[in-house]
Amino acid sequence: MSSQSPASEQAPRNLFTRFLDTVEWLGNLLPHPVTLFALLATAMVFVSGIFGWMGVAVEDPRPNVPDGTMIEAVSLLNAEGLRMILGNLVSNFVNFAPLGVVLVAMLGVGVAEKSGLLSAMVRGIVMNAPKHLVTVAVVFAGVISNTASEMGYVVLVPLAGAIFLALGRHPLAGMAAAFAGVSGGYSANLLLGTIDPLLAGITQEAARLIDPTYEVFATANWWFMIVSTFLITAIGSLVTIFIVEPKLGRYDSSRADPAVVKDSKMEPLDGREKKGLIAAFIALLALLGLIAVLVIPDSGVLRDPAVDSSNFLASSRPFFRSVVAWIFVFFLVTGFAYGRIAGTMKNDRDIIDGMASAISTLGLYVVLVFFAAQFVAFFGWSNLGLITAVTGADFLQSIGLTGPLVFLFFIIMCGIVNLSLGSASAQWAVTAPIFVPMLMFIGYSPEVIQAAYRIGDSTTNIITPMMSYFGLILAWATRYDKNFGIGTLIATMLPYSICYFIGWTLLFFLWVFGLGMPVGPGSPTYYTVPG
Repeated sequence: MSSQSPASEQAPRNLFTRFLDTVEWLGNLLPHPVTLFALLATAMVFVSGIFGWMGVAVEDPRPNVPDGTMIEAVSLLNAEGLRMILGNLVSNFVNFAPLGVVLVAMLGVGVAEKSGLLSAMVRGIVMNAPKHLVTVAVVFAGVISNTASEMGYVVLVPLAGAIFLALGRHPLAGMAAAFAGVSGGYSANLLLGTIDPLLAGITQEAARLIDPTYEVFATANWWFMIVSTFLITAIGSLVTIFIVEPKLGRYDSSRADPAVVKDSKMEPLDGREKKGLIAAFIALLALLGLIAVLVIPDSGVLRDPAVDSSNFLASSRPFFRSVVAWIFVFFLVTGFAYGRIAGTMKNDRDIIDGMASAISTLGLYVVLVFFAAQFVAFFGWSNLGLITAVTGADFLQSIGLTGPLVFLFFIIMCGIVNLSLGSASAQWAVTAPIFVPMLMFIGYSPEVIQAAYRIGDSTTNIITPMMSYFGLILAWATRYDKNFGIGTLIATMLPYSICYFIGWTLLFFLWVFGLGMPVGPGSPTYYTVPG
């Protein structure tokens, strides 16, 4: 397989092309994320030993501690440190917040995926859209599908290519639009998915380095995610129609795998699938009704009786704490309702098979979490996270960079880091313990910090070979164009990345600092260190 298209082989390699080559080369030098966390955890032990021996310390700026209290580096490279590491190896793992929430949510998602509900929803959105709105439907379906991201990559991207080909349009334009929605719009959605509790758990762990009681809910960025869905859909559609499709030109089917062209016609939803979707919708309405009964009344079961009921958000904290459980219930109930009517699920054994199938795909994730949890724990025990946060906050204050502009540099940094470390959870597990406390010290909430991180992470997903599904997208593309390579894919997706970054960053500043809107229910914009 050629690594570049003929056009890219003849074109001069400009500065930006060389930059992308350098990023790819550096990314290839990085070890596997599991190995990376194992090395980071090991390095943290030795670094803590060095800093502890040097007596590194900073004054604790929190007003709830006596003046002159110092935060000192704690060495783990001694007998006490060894006892702490070995004695807490298991508890670090099982108590790591993101682990449980992802496992529970995926149990429900597995049922919906196994029954065919997720695939039918995407096909229904895209294939039933008016011809002139197909591009919009593809991007929108991509954003919605990232509730269960694997389904979007595996089902929607090749489906979009087949639909565009059937309509006489360039199939790679359809795949690009779907990829832009699924991956570029990874942090935009109308629904909550498995990534939301995962990131919230990591953010909470980082926030608790300076505030041990701080809670970050899976709904932390929900309002901003909803409004972002329409922005990402609009930008992705416009870029596809006015930039990507004209650049690709007329499709030459002679460069494709003949079997792909021959089998490109996609079948619409059949009668049983449509009835299944209706059943799933009825089940969804029933669940929403149940939530309304449990949450809306002042005496609702999911309202906190100890909090004034006139403050709806504060008194509804029991509901927000149970969001992961509701994600599980929603996917489980709607998935089985669809499968029972569509004929893809008949009994409890099918439900169990769906759950088991989903969990079986998380083996690598569980291994990664084990080492990530050790790194985060070591970072906290050593006090290096707090020392770095205080030092960084002091530096930002000394140069006067404490206003909203700090988020522009933060988003850019997250996007650059993502080019070499393509996993959203892996990158956030490394950076959150540093930047969440740092930006909290200068007055911003963990929820807003997380929203900014998600913009930087999502916008560069589609141009980094380090993203786990990049190779799969490339493989799908080469079935339509045998000369399609890494450079071609990056060049095709780059306009989306640039436009998403500009548009999404502007929306962030307008939404948070211009309009003063919260990024999620009960999510503050600013944070005051408790006194």
